[in-house]
Amino acid sequence: MDIIRIIIAIILPPLGVFLQEGLGKHFWINILLTILGYIPGIVHALWIIIKR
Repeated sequence: MDIIRIIIAIILPPLGVFLQEGLGKHFWINILLTILGYIPGIVHALWIIIKR
């Protein structure tokens, strides 16, 4: 399942974080990072998914 989340996080970072954490603070942080720049959103999403 982590492989699917990683692929989703690369395509749409907030969705990957949502699948891992739900509508918590990390989701909103990722939305903000993705709006500011796509790459920071991907890095944050991958970090959230891999750390668990």
